[in-house]
Amino acid sequence: MKDQLDYFSSRVAKGLMTRREFVGRAAALGVTAAAANAMLATGARAQDPVKGGTLKLGMAGGESTSSLDPALAASEVPIMNLRNFGDTLVNVNKDGTIDNRLAEEIEASADATTWNFKIRQGVEFHNGKTLTAEDVMRTMERHSNEDSQSGALGIMRGIKEMKVDGDVFSVTLDGPNADLPYLMADYHLVIQPDGGFDNPAAGVGTGPYTVEVDDPGIRHTYKKFANHWDETTGHVDEIEVIVLNDATARTAALQSGQVDIINRVEPKIAELLGRAPNLEVVSTAGAGHYVFIMHVDTAPFDNNDLRMALKYAINREELVDKILRGYGSVGNDFPINAAYPLFDESIPQRPFDLEKAAEHYKASGHDGSPIILRTADGAFPGAVDAAALFQQTAQAAGIPLEIKREPNDGYWSEVWNAQPFCASYWGGRPVQDQMYTTAYLSTADWNDTRFNNPEFDKLLVEARGELDAEKRKEMYTKMAYMVRDEGGLILPMFNNFIEATSDRVGGYTGSPIGETMHGFAATRCWINA
Repeated sequence: MKDQLDYFSSRVAKGLMTRREFVGRAAALGVTAAAANAMLATGARAQDPVKGGTLKLGMAGGESTSSLDPALAASEVPIMNLRNFGDTLVNVNKDGTIDNRLAEEIEASADATTWNFKIRQGVEFHNGKTLTAEDVMRTMERHSNEDSQSGALGIMRGIKEMKVDGDVFSVTLDGPNADLPYLMADYHLVIQPDGGFDNPAAGVGTGPYTVEVDDPGIRHTYKKFANHWDETTGHVDEIEVIVLNDATARTAALQSGQVDIINRVEPKIAELLGRAPNLEVVSTAGAGHYVFIMHVDTAPFDNNDLRMALKYAINREELVDKILRGYGSVGNDFPINAAYPLFDESIPQRPFDLEKAAEHYKASGHDGSPIILRTADGAFPGAVDAAALFQQTAQAAGIPLEIKREPNDGYWSEVWNAQPFCASYWGGRPVQDQMYTTAYLSTADWNDTRFNNPEFDKLLVEARGELDAEKRKEMYTKMAYMVRDEGGLILPMFNNFIEATSDRVGGYTGSPIGETMHGFAATRCWINA
C-alpha cells in the first residue's frame, strides 16, 4: 500500500493528479482523509526544488537556420532558448492569471488606452548592464519595426505612443484593450539591452541562464546566471538542449537516460511509453492545434469555393482517431476552442461531406492540375500520415490533392509562411485577442493564411475595448465565422501537448498554452537527488 500511496503522491507533486483524486484513491486503500492530507503536506515539503546538476532535454523543433534573435523565434527550441536566457515584462500562468516579471506593477487608465509598467529595479543583464525602462522601450521599438520581421509585429501595431518616465514604461494605444498585459507576455518580447538593436541574436538577456553554446539545429547549452533577480526559478546549474527532430531518436534518448525530458511524444506510442519504468508521460489538453494553411491571396487558394471544397473533404474524426489516438479533439476551421474565455459552443461543427466538397470543387472552376500540399515530419507529430489521409479523402471528392514531403531542416523558414499550402501547428495563446492579433489581423507578420478582411480587423479592435462580456463574445463569434467560412485555415484537430520525463525530474507540470510548460521546463524543473 505504501508504494501505491507514494506513487500517487508523486503524481500530485508533478501536477498529474489533483488533491481530491489523491484523497479518493487513498480512501479506497483504507486511509482517512485527514491522514491523506497529512501525507500530501509531507510530500510537498519533500518536493521542494533541488538545486544543482544538469538538466538535458531532447527537443523537436530546432533547425540549422534557428536564431537567438527573439523576433524570429517560430518553433519550440528557439522559444525555449528565449525562456532560458530572457525575461518578458509579464508571463501568463497556466490558470490564465498574469505573473509580473520585469514589470513589478501594472496600472491602466479607466478606459484601458494607457498602460503604465513599473520596471523592476536591481535587475542585471548578462553583460553586466542594469535594466532600465529605456531598455524596455527600445525593445518594443525594435519589434514595432517592419525590418525586424518580428512575430510580435501584429501586437505592436496597436500601440500609438511609448514613453519612459523614470522607472515607468508607458504605452498609449490606438484604442482600449483590456488584454494588453497578455499581449506583453508574447515570447518574442524578451527585453534586451538597448532593445537588441546592436546585435539582436547575441543571446544577452536578464534570464536565469547565460548562453554557453549556440549550435543551431544541434545543441544549445546554458549555465546558471549567478546574478539573476529571481531565486524561485533556475534550479539546475546547467541546461543542455539537444535538437532531436526524429521522433524515434528522441524517444530512445529518453529511454536510455541520455536526456531527462522530451517534447512531442507521438500519440501512437504515448500509452506504451507511459508503461515504461522510471518514465512519466504528461498529456495536457489546451489551445494547441494542428493545421493545413492556404494563402488566400495565391491561386488556386484565392477561390473560396476551392477552399471550402478542401475544408469539407477532410475527415476530422478520422484524424483525431488515427493521428492523435484520442489525445485531442475535433477542430472547426477557426483557432479557438473551449480553452479560451468567451468561446461560443453554439457554432455548428463543420462535417466531413464529400458531396459538398465535390460541389464546391466543381463551382471553383479549377483546371484539375495538382494542388500541392507541403508537409514534413517536423510540421507536427503525424503530419505526413495526416496529409496522406487528407489526400485520400480529397481524391474521393475528385480533388487532385498531391503531397510533397519537405525536409525538416529549413521547414519553418522555407516552407511555413512562404509556400501557399502547407502543414503547420500553433501552440495557442492565453486569450482570443492575442491569437487573432498574431495570426489573422491583416497586417500581422505571422498572418500565415494571408487573411485580409477589413470587417474582421475592425471587430478585433472594437472587441479589445468592449467591457461587456456578452457583447465581446458576440464580436468574437462573428470573427470566428469569418475565419471559418472565408479564411484559408483548415483546422481539423486540437492536439494535447504530450511530453515525457524521467522520474528523476521534479516540478514538471503540463501547460495548456504550449509545449514543455510553455517553454519554461528547463528553468522551472529540477533533478531529484
